[in-house]
Amino acid sequence: MSAISRPIHKKELFGHPVGLFILFFTEMWERFSYYGMRAILVLYLVAQAQGDNPGLGWTNGEALALYGWYTMLVYVASIPGGWIADKFLGQKKSVLYGGILLVAGHSILAIEQMWAFYTGLGLIIAGVGMLKPNISTMVGGLYKQGDIRRDKGFTIFYIGINVGAFLSSLIVGYVGEVHGWHYGFGLAGIGMALGLLQYLVGQKYLKHVGNFTGDSEDEEEKATMKRPLTKVEKDRVVVLFISFLLVIVFWGAFEQAGGLMNIYAMDNTNRMLLGWEVPASWFQSLNAMFIIFLGTSVAGYWASRKLKGKVATSLFKMIIGLIIMGTGFFFMSAASAQFESSGSSAMYWLVLAYLFHTVGELCISPVALSYITKLAPLKYASLMMGVYFAMTGFGNKLAGLLGEASESLGEFTIFTGIAVFCVGFGLLVMVFRKKLESLTHGAEDNEREVLETETYELADPDIQN
Repeated sequence: MSAISRPIHKKELFGHPVGLFILFFTEMWERFSYYGMRAILVLYLVAQAQGDNPGLGWTNGEALALYGWYTMLVYVASIPGGWIADKFLGQKKSVLYGGILLVAGHSILAIEQMWAFYTGLGLIIAGVGMLKPNISTMVGGLYKQGDIRRDKGFTIFYIGINVGAFLSSLIVGYVGEVHGWHYGFGLAGIGMALGLLQYLVGQKYLKHVGNFTGDSEDEEEKATMKRPLTKVEKDRVVVLFISFLLVIVFWGAFEQAGGLMNIYAMDNTNRMLLGWEVPASWFQSLNAMFIIFLGTSVAGYWASRKLKGKVATSLFKMIIGLIIMGTGFFFMSAASAQFESSGSSAMYWLVLAYLFHTVGELCISPVALSYITKLAPLKYASLMMGVYFAMTGFGNKLAGLLGEASESLGEFTIFTGIAVFCVGFGLLVMVFRKKLESLTHGAEDNEREVLETETYELADPDIQN
């Protein structure tokens, strides 16, 4: 069966296939493990090697360099992960094997040895590479082409990602900072084990999605997999690769959250609240919390805008998302200026920055996932999703390089430079938007018609499924 064009189980929950919620909770626990570990990784690296909760005693520059390499490789591994799924396993089995690798990787990190530290990181890189692109491709496979619910489905799925991220930043962050870094790493592994168990239990709702296309009995599908790409398919791939430039810039800026902004929260921010010091890692939860509260509202805004005939294409949303996220860094510029003048900066600057970053993320990240499933050729479905995640990996590496540069240039220069570049680059791509959208050859043209039909059906209970 096709990973993109065929719906799976007819049973629905809240207007979406039940399989969406199986993938929702699987990804939620995977992200619990990843973001929980990420929330304490840099803090563990820079913590003093002696003391009640010893770390490795690295410098900020050394820690941010490893952070950049690690987060880049985590996502670059999605290219071989997607290729393996397309050529050998299918998405469903690849997600399973990725989950097993992740459980092993996070569990090994709980061992207080350097060999275990690097082995754990390696297994996590391989596990995310197998799981991340393939579970996202499976979400797209739950919906027919032209189904307006696809973007909403990806937003719901994305909320699952951030429920996991929100809980992990609070729980794993607290356990790691207060009780021991390796206890935090081990707790992340327990979360991934729960996700893997839930995925196995829910297989009955995923029977016809994510299967290896080489086993398909559909002759038309087999022919599609063997023939060369058409002119339309090639044009769509070109648009995807150009849109990936937005992705690199976005994540290069956004991923300051786990690196430079994380260290800034610890070292330069007044974290006292009613006589209690807020753990620095808890600020990582703000982005996830805002996504949980704002996710459906942002998706509903874009759906309403499309219904009214206003511009609401995927590329337009992604450009707007980059500009909004870039604007959020001006708040970090203000925080840096306040610190330079008074020796401390207020917490509300971080809160405002994360709010703008979140709105920008909701406009670009789930939309990009959905966009790939609309434009990617069937034979390269998982590979193109892997390339997308690799671009986020390059963005993560860029984030690490920018964080390292702050040691010589200063936080104010880095934060302000990021803000100006993101806004300027977004406006530049906006100039060429219509030309780029013409190369999609109408991939999104029928969505408004489907949305109008859905709106009518929702108004008439006799028509609902």
